[in-house]
Amino acid sequence: MGKYSKNDIRFSSLWNSVWKARNVYMLIIPGLIWYLFFAYMPMYGLTLAFRTYKANLGIFRSPWIGFENFVYVFRDPRFFESIKTTLIINFGRLIFSFPFPILLALAINEVRVGRIKKVMHTIFTFPHFLSWVLVSGIMINFLSLDGFVNSIVKFLGEEPINFLGNQKLFLPFVFITATWKSAGWNSIIYLSAITGIDTEQYQAAEIDGASRLQRILYITLPNIMSTIAVMFILAVGRLMTEGFDQIFNMSNAAVRSVSETLDMYIYNITFRGAVDFSFSTAVSLFKSVINLLLLLLANRVLIWISGNGLFGSKEDLK
Repeated sequence: MGKYSKNDIRFSSLWNSVWKARNVYMLIIPGLIWYLFFAYMPMYGLTLAFRTYKANLGIFRSPWIGFENFVYVFRDPRFFESIKTTLIINFGRLIFSFPFPILLALAINEVRVGRIKKVMHTIFTFPHFLSWVLVSGIMINFLSLDGFVNSIVKFLGEEPINFLGNQKLFLPFVFITATWKSAGWNSIIYLSAITGIDTEQYQAAEIDGASRLQRILYITLPNIMSTIAVMFILAVGRLMTEGFDQIFNMSNAAVRSVSETLDMYIYNITFRGAVDFSFSTAVSLFKSVINLLLLLLANRVLIWISGNGLFGSKEDLK
């Protein structure tokens, strides 16, 4: 025993455990290699936020300037406006779009005819596979000044309505289309959680005379609450990045003041103005840090409220 240290014994035990599960680790290795080359190694490019990028020198030899790019970022009023717009749009998603897949999963679960349930789920899931380019094209065909809806309005003798150029209508269109496109797909996660609930709980509740609503409130929802909590934490962690494809394809010059999210701001300063990759990288890095802080904050709040979160529980905080 004295010949080997505790570290040697621990390493030997760890190696034995890995060797016993070597087949599993062999399956994991390709995924780890992919993450190493395509997720972690490119992170070195974030150092561009602390440099003045010069194409002829490349990232490695571009001069180091410290936090100067961040100083310029915080001096730009459009930057703070884009943060405000991003939070308004994505908090709106949390309020209006996040609960809908849960309600849809509960409704589909209550359908007793299996064939009808499959048809409904297929119909609600189908929009997920449509690109935002196609969805925005449909909206333009229906809601533009010479679109289908305004053709009817003109036929009735009224003045056409500028739906797509109306700043007050932009956010409702964002929430409606986001919910329509994602609700069916996201409901799959909650339906999977519901199928894992012990059916004996429902049978016992039915014998006790519980109605369908009572079974949903006191059996189904409590049993999928952990899944809802995880999905909520992940949604909060995407508050600063969610919905670029949608906003990019649905926005136009008339609604720019209510549609320039942080991602759109990065896109505009990178590709529609004087190209400054260092500046846009600084904004992107700031956005990622804020996302991380929001994720940790949401996790901490859920641990405080429910006792469990994505990272640990109340016992871990003590």
